[in-house]
Amino acid sequence: MSKPEIVCLCGSTRFPDAFRKATRDLTLEGKIVLSVGFFGHDPSEAGALTEEVKKGLDELHFRKIDLADWCLFLNVDGYLGDSSRREIAYSIFAKKKKIEFLNPESGEIYMEKNAHDIGRMVASFMEGQVPSIGDSLTIKKL
Repeated sequence: MSKPEIVCLCGSTRFPDAFRKATRDLTLEGKIVLSVGFFGHDPSEAGALTEEVKKGLDELHFRKIDLADWCLFLNVDGYLGDSSRREIAYSIFAKKKKIEFLNPESGEIYMEKNAHDIGRMVASFMEGQVPSIGDSLTIKKL
């Protein structure tokens, strides 16, 4: 048996069913799947999501991207938020072999519309800084 691919799922945690389905489908394809372990948009979990916890989860997800061979962005109904844009930039910075989208057409449109912002975020990562969510001009040291 050859070494299985490692895939990191990225996207908004407001779509837990998409994460569950992608995890199941990719696992059945023989891939190792790295996913989120906390759905901050779920009302039953929302109270635990402090700013400090959110920052820690974001950093943890970057480490999952580091481990992955490639990333699948779950752009349900074409939606990708600020965290996803930063994850795309980090995936490019981390030199992932490929980045794919659940809905490729809307993914291409998203990349075209946000190319400049994503490019600036990649440059920030290259300089050892982490761009803040929602404002690509606000940079923090790693």
